[in-house]
Parts: sequence; C-alpha cells; structure tokens
Amino acid sequence: MLQSEMEVHCMIMKSDIRPSPIAGHWYPGDARKLSAEVNAYLDSAELPEDIGEIIALVAPHAGYRYSGAVAGHAFAALRNTSSPDLVVVVSPMHNPYREPLLTSAHTAYSTPLGEIPIDAAAQQTLNGHIEKLLGYGFTAIRFDDEHSLEIELPFLQSALSDSFSLLPVMVRDQSIPTMRALGCALTQTIEGRRALLVASTDLSHFYPQEKAEMLDAEVLHQIEALNPAAVIQAEENGKGYACGRGAVAAVLWAAQGLGADSVKITKYATSGDVSGDYSRVVGYGSAVIMKS
Repeated sequence: MLQSEMEVHCMIMKSDIRPSPIAGHWYPGDARKLSAEVNAYLDSAELPEDIGEIIALVAPHAGYRYSGAVAGHAFAALRNTSSPDLVVVVSPMHNPYREPLLTSAHTAYSTPLGEIPIDAAAQQTLNGHIEKLLGYGFTAIRFDDEHSLEIELPFLQSALSDSFSLLPVMVRDQSIPTMRALGCALTQTIEGRRALLVASTDLSHFYPQEKAEMLDAEVLHQIEALNPAAVIQAEENGKGYACGRGAVAAVLWAAQGLGADSVKITKYATSGDVSGDYSRVVGYGSAVIMKS
C-alpha cells in the first residue's frame, strides 16, 4: 500500500470512531479523573436488597456534577450481575433532526475510558424489525453531538466487569405508536441474548422545587407501575415531564416483552440539591427494571 493510500485508510478508520464531543465539559476528559468520579458515585450508591434479574435501567443524562450521583444508583446494580455482551442505550435526540429514529453510522463510540464497538449485526436486525412495523427504518448519522446517549457510557464501562458492544438508538418521534413499535422491535432483536437496556432521561426542567417534585413523582410512579403509555401521556396531560419519555416508554415495552415484572426507583434528586438554588430546578431519577 502506498503511503498516500495508507494515510487515506487511516483517516477513514479514524473517522469510523465517534469522538466524544462532551468529554471535558459534561464529565472529566481525563481518564483517571473520570474513572475516579464514576466509581465514587457507584461506591456511594445504596441499593435495595431484593434486586432481581436486571432487564433494564433508567438513568439521567445531565452533567455528572448534577446527575452523576443519581445515575450511580442505577448502574451500581450491575456490579453484582453477570455482564451483558450487548447494551442497548435508548435516548432522546435533542437536536432538530427531521427523521423520527436515529442511530450511529460509526463503528464505535469513544470515551476517555476507551472505545465501545457498535454491534452492526444487532443494528441491522433492529432496523429490519422497525421497517416491518413502521414502514421505515433508522437514519444513521455521523459525528452527532447528542449528549444523552454518550453520558451513560462511562458508567457502563466502569460498572460492567466485561467488555460489551453497543446498540445506540436516538429518538425524535416520542409518540405512543412509534415507541410501542420500537419496544416490540427491541424485544425481537435481543430476545435470547445476554443484553441490557438503558433508557436515558431527565425529568422536569426549570420549575420551582415543589412543582418539580409533583411533576417528577407522576413520571416515576408510572415507571414504577410499568406503564409506558402513561409515561408519555403524563406530559400530554400536564401531570409530568421527561425529555426522554419516549426512550423510557420504549424500554419499558421492550423489558415487558422480555419478562420484566417489577421496577425499583433507586434515587431521586434535583439540581437544586447540588446548586442550592431551588427556584428553577431539573429533576433526575434512576430505576432498575427487573424480572422475578
């Protein structure tokens, strides 16, 4: 191979790894500092004793300063389980893409803790199931700056004892029909595999603490009740809010299809608990979804 061809080949290979646009901002960019911070959150988490077989998690996606401790109460539950070989992270897409469902066109995600390969076969299988159910598939994108999916990855890299591959899903259309179809497709895709589902969401945004607690309690109640449609309807009815309500609902539907029958809310807090400003807070909750 000529030198110029080698340079082009290396550029192509490098471009297939999605670099982190948020390391050093949303969480530490230094691997040692990041590992120490994440493990501190995991070590300090208090979990219920009666954790069953874990099918899925719900975790927040703000900067670690604000939501890291809450996220730790979900991911710490993975330390006492056998590691999955596939992790599906379903998150909202905050940027204004027109397409309803998105995934990554890269071959791997990169964080300061290392690279996580994307499971292309699972990605293709999921896309096929979605096409059959909805008549269209995923749009694959490159060099996105969506934080809500990536923010969960260092926790997974720290909490899981073995390496794993990733199936990234980002949603713009958070309607009940689309999310129910996504949940069904996820069940079909990972059934029989050692897989874990993760739903990424924050809760209410910029309400006074008392109002935030009321809105967030409704969403967390519906998550705990394993009621995915009601998670989405909570915002429509003005009773609750979650920016990743569709992601949560899709994961709940998928988890039910895989036999999940109980949920434990493991932690709730707001940004005010960190900043001391309770006039305009963001809510964060974590949960473990289990099979008896």
